[in-house]
Amino acid sequence: MLRPIAAAIFLLTLFTAFPTAQNRPAWLEPFRANTEKLIAAATADQFAWDRLAELTDTHGQRLSGSENLNRAIAWAVDAMKKDGLENVHTERVMIPRWVRGNESLEIVNPPHHVTPLLGLGGSVATPPAGIEADVMVVANGDDLAKRAAEAKGKIVLFNVPYTNYGETVAYRSGGASMAARHGAVAALVRAVGPMGLRTPHTGGMNYADGVAKIPTAAIPAEDANRIQRLANRGVKVRLRLKMEAKFEADVESFNVVGEIRGSEKPEEIVLVGGHFDSWDPGTGASDDAVGCVVTWEAARLLKKLNIRPKRTVRVVLFTNEENGLRGAMAYRDRYKEDLDKHVLMLESDGGVFKTIGFGFSGSESARAQVTEIARLLTAVGASRIGPSGGGADIDPSVQAANIPAMSLEVEGNYFLIHHTPADTIDKIDPLDIARSTAALAVMTYVIAEMPERIR
Repeated sequence: MLRPIAAAIFLLTLFTAFPTAQNRPAWLEPFRANTEKLIAAATADQFAWDRLAELTDTHGQRLSGSENLNRAIAWAVDAMKKDGLENVHTERVMIPRWVRGNESLEIVNPPHHVTPLLGLGGSVATPPAGIEADVMVVANGDDLAKRAAEAKGKIVLFNVPYTNYGETVAYRSGGASMAARHGAVAALVRAVGPMGLRTPHTGGMNYADGVAKIPTAAIPAEDANRIQRLANRGVKVRLRLKMEAKFEADVESFNVVGEIRGSEKPEEIVLVGGHFDSWDPGTGASDDAVGCVVTWEAARLLKKLNIRPKRTVRVVLFTNEENGLRGAMAYRDRYKEDLDKHVLMLESDGGVFKTIGFGFSGSESARAQVTEIARLLTAVGASRIGPSGGGADIDPSVQAANIPAMSLEVEGNYFLIHHTPADTIDKIDPLDIARSTAALAVMTYVIAEMPERIR
């Protein structure tokens, strides 16, 4: 159950914040009763949090191609069937299998010191004996270019402070090739996230064509700053890097699909979901097991309350978002003839913290409609409709057929734990999950039940 005090406060908020007939658009009135039922059911207990705990405790990290992911997929199929979802099935996807192997980083000089690191997904290995070389610390790509003559034979460390994910992630994805162009033997990047508790952040990287492939890894911000201070004092820092990373042949995986079939327009689809794979340092609780669970809950609650909207609600747990997007592209290609029947695609892939609403991408008329629907979510604090919605797994389909797109929006320090060993369920509050579930269930229900599709 939700904590008693939190539940009592929430129920009081529910009764005082739900829009009255005077300030609620008249066209929303037919949806009011079921909206109240969905919010009450979502916030009555911590079923969703318990399901997330079962997933992450039992199956742990779900790196693409791993046995953990395979077992989690089988578990999800079984659980969806027990929930009473319809047309539960898997859809085959061939995905890349990158294996981390053993890895280590040591400061050899000055005094010996072991440094935490995480190899970046897609990196090549070092030679078996490792790479020992002096480090060259650079502030950004321009700094590297100005000092290019110094890079040959060095391990280049990009000590780029985190600003936002979109800007800083460029060094994680492309830093190795930037350094290799100037003769570096390896590349390290400062963790792409706010200063944490000495946590490195892994994530995908890519090699540029025609450039040597050198091993690359992330280190905590604290260690990057220490090396920076030593270099600033004129101390030559020497590192020894060992990595066993490798790609194996593509392996079989699956997207997981379950539905509540529409009562009048089953061919029209409202799709909700997240990605089921994760990186391997933590248990992938926030990225993105919780996104899968809260969107799945939207359908489970509809089934539990015997609410069958006019259109089909389809839950998709996508595979291989983290290092390939194969599940996203496979869905687009499998349903290419039916993408125009998708009324909305909604993804949750930004963690679940304090719920504030949704991002939306679509026409202005559709935005006006979802903005009015969001007024039903004042009680759970999710009435905001932001400027853009979407997600890595739905974007290929959204772009192919110009489908309206949404994403759950929350306030929380997602990138502090993103892709780190700290991505575990204890960072997630059951009440936040309950409120997010309520918001998703209501938004999904109304859009699936409206007389005319949003346009």
